[in-house]
Amino acid sequence: MEALAVTVLLSLMILLTFSQVIMRNVFNEGILWGDIFIRQLVLWVGFLGASLAVREAKHISIDFLPHFLPNTWGNFIQFIVNFTAGIISGFLAWAAWRFVEFEMEGSATLFLDIPVWIFQIILPYSFSVISARFLLKTLEALFIKGNPQ
Repeated sequence: MEALAVTVLLSLMILLTFSQVIMRNVFNEGILWGDIFIRQLVLWVGFLGASLAVREAKHISIDFLPHFLPNTWGNFIQFIVNFTAGIISGFLAWAAWRFVEFEMEGSATLFLDIPVWIFQIILPYSFSVISARFLLKTLEALFIKGNPQ
């Protein structure tokens, strides 16, 4: 579902950007809300993409410790890394939700009188999904692959 959403949003982003370029260069006009909407689409594509990257284990990671420690420590290191990333992502989800609540209290709108918080809801959603995925990988390392030691 996320991959489909990323594909649709990215396609919409490309189409809208291309339309803006053509309209500005050919007709000296543009869609007034186009640039703002494209920025919001970049936010959505980026965060949904980050969630997909965690699901597929294609996210950015720093793995210098396995090069210095014995191979038997690999599962333990993965356990600690996934657990830590899950907890940090959970805190980020909570902070993002507080941010969205703050925006809900305000009356700011972006375009077409759509509230700003509607576009920012992707932040707590993505961080929550990322946190859940990291914590599931933690449980997998603990129970499926055996003891993390």
